[in-house]
Amino acid sequence: MSRLLRAAGVGLLAALAAACGGVRRPQVPLPPSGPRVAILAPARLDAAQLAAWVRGRRPQPPGAWRASEPLDAIARYFVEEGAAEGVAGDVAFVQAVIETGWFRFPGTVPAWKNNFSGLGAVDANPGQAASFPSARIGVRAQVQHLRAYADPRATTCASPPLAFPCVDPRFDLVRPRGRAPYWNQLGRGEWATDPGYGAAIVARYREALAFHGLALR
Repeated sequence: MSRLLRAAGVGLLAALAAACGGVRRPQVPLPPSGPRVAILAPARLDAAQLAAWVRGRRPQPPGAWRASEPLDAIARYFVEEGAAEGVAGDVAFVQAVIETGWFRFPGTVPAWKNNFSGLGAVDANPGQAASFPSARIGVRAQVQHLRAYADPRATTCASPPLAFPCVDPRFDLVRPRGRAPYWNQLGRGEWATDPGYGAAIVARYREALAFHGLALR
């Protein structure tokens, strides 16, 4: 995680502000090849399937589980919060797996912050990472931020148009709303500067689907 400059936490430099959406930018281009995986989509994996994938994959990731709640609860929050906002909660869970190192939190954002997506974290000042009072609220903030990227109808971080009151501290920095409706578009300054960020999420999601005999489509 320390190698990724989070678009949601910029503000120290003008260039980083542009990366996070603090400056209006055009629609993000899609990669020239590969499957397009929409952010606004129903989950294909339920919470039990996500938890089974994490427990059953080999090799198991090193380190101990450090999230503030058990795996089954975290997986359920992603599916439920995603469904509430029309976001693919199972893919958001996979994004959190990448961000948190399988919820071992080896990077600069500590587990107690309940921040599963690096919201507000930058390499130069990791202490800026947002904190949330519970795991569910941390998941909700991530899902709301994803909706800002994917849905042009999510004009403000409020309820409505969101399902719940705003908890995403960086929602309004995504301009224009709906600028990146596919997971493939993330990276290169969209959520993270790592150019392979979106592709990594899609690849890991493909693994989770394959664990249950499903194919990416």
